[in-house]
Amino acid sequence: MAKFFLSEEAERELDEVWLYIARESGSLDVATRAVDSIYRRFWLLANHPYTGRNRDEDLRPGLRTFPADNYTIVYRIGEDQAGDDLVLILHLIHSNRDLVTVLRQ
Repeated sequence: MAKFFLSEEAERELDEVWLYIARESGSLDVATRAVDSIYRRFWLLANHPYTGRNRDEDLRPGLRTFPADNYTIVYRIGEDQAGDDLVLILHLIHSNRDLVTVLRQ
């Protein structure tokens, strides 16, 4: 069964995305649709965890990234207690930001 888990940082970042889009667009519906679109990417990754780009060389061993609208999902593949793949969503970072700099903070 496909599973994903959001880190506390990723949950906070997702809330910040919703709030930013709601303020900028003036629409709660637009913000909710944007976050729903990102959530659909989480489920895609849960079902196909190796879809994202391997970032062993330029970020950190074990990290992968996947685009989601104007954002980049940073995740790691782990295992649940049954030994099945579990996608750990670590961060949601705007695509304009430098991942190396953000992840070193």
